[in-house]
Amino acid sequence: MLHMRIRNQGERQMSEAITIHPLQAKQPSHVTVATASLIGTAIEWYDFFLYGTAAALIFNKLFFPTFDPMMGTLLAFATYALGFIARPLGGVVFGHYGDKIGRKTMLYLTLLIMGAATAAIGFLPTYETAGIWAAILLVTCRLIQGFGLGGEWGGAVLMAVEHAPADRRGFYGSWPQLGAPLGLVLGTLVFSVVSSVLTDAQLYAWGWRIPFLFSIALVLVGLWIRFTIAESPEFQKVKDTKQEVKMPILEAIRMYPKNILLAMGARFAENGFFYIYATFVLAYATQSLGMNKQDMLNGVLIGAAIETFTIPAFGALSDRVGRRPIYIFGAVFSALMSFPLFMLLSTKNPQYAWIAIVLGLAVGHAAMYGPQASFLSELFGTKVRYSGVSLGYNLASIFAGALSPLIATGLMTAYAPATWPISLYMIALALITIVSVYFATETRKMVQA
Repeated sequence: MLHMRIRNQGERQMSEAITIHPLQAKQPSHVTVATASLIGTAIEWYDFFLYGTAAALIFNKLFFPTFDPMMGTLLAFATYALGFIARPLGGVVFGHYGDKIGRKTMLYLTLLIMGAATAAIGFLPTYETAGIWAAILLVTCRLIQGFGLGGEWGGAVLMAVEHAPADRRGFYGSWPQLGAPLGLVLGTLVFSVVSSVLTDAQLYAWGWRIPFLFSIALVLVGLWIRFTIAESPEFQKVKDTKQEVKMPILEAIRMYPKNILLAMGARFAENGFFYIYATFVLAYATQSLGMNKQDMLNGVLIGAAIETFTIPAFGALSDRVGRRPIYIFGAVFSALMSFPLFMLLSTKNPQYAWIAIVLGLAVGHAAMYGPQASFLSELFGTKVRYSGVSLGYNLASIFAGALSPLIATGLMTAYAPATWPISLYMIALALITIVSVYFATETRKMVQA
């Protein structure tokens, strides 16, 4: 009898040991999840950055042709900024449902929304055929882009960070961050190829539509890839134990008001500097300095390509020495580059311009962007993490990324040929980030403890 009881107990324990939760059985490795997050994010950033390149180079003539070139560029950048204004709304909506339903489902929706809006831009009529309605439709598509991207970043980085080992979150969290430079490389490369094989007349007539329509194929690939990954294990625990909160966004504001503000401040230099290098510099160099458009596109292409290696390097380094030291280094370096940037550009030498762009993107920006995903994610608890990081991340985009090309262009118009006001503005962005990161909690030790 005792023998039978022991045998039955042993069989039951063995059965329990080999019985795996169905979600656990499908759980992919953190490398697979990080790769899937990277590819999906790269496609979304391709859609978003493509607009910035077009705004800097051709939208002023296609949608605002009745204004002088600089004012047309200013208006094009204004429509560009509107995409950032819609991002917090996307962050709130998708953050809410991402903390209640799951990260994975939201990533399907954001990719579909971004892809549809980008493809729609490729079908838009220009001012020549639709007048003011062309600009209105362009603004509408841009707002939809921003809404989709507002929910994308939080879900993508949380999938990577929450699947990663605690001592490697800086490294694997940096993988979806690679989507930004890769999206910029892809967008700039496609635009560069199209503009180089077509005449200016062909480019303005129909060629500019090709990069936007190419988004359709990329979105299909992205949806297939995202279908293969499982839900975040940390969120799945919350869901299995029925610990979801009713209003995640309100709970995030109640529990973490300081961290939301510090997350916003941390992004000012990273976000503002990136768009100055990726969009404003294109307009300044080609229109004010008369440099070749293709040379400048190549410079951005080179800088973003090198950044795809330095972002994970800085992310990995943050796992060793901490998030804050690496982040502050990037902000300080960016501030120090604010005057040399225009000194190098003023030579009108393409190679010197490339050096300025490479240093700005691959060193200054990468040092902030590499540890950013893990740093901001670790500031919030799992139950409200999607809402918290999305709110802090996207609110900063309005004041930094949206306005930086606009403010820089306005300063250039008001003080030309002087560039020192733009440099001072860049230093101000860096100071906000340095102070915010200094007062934020160092999260690496907390996670690994």
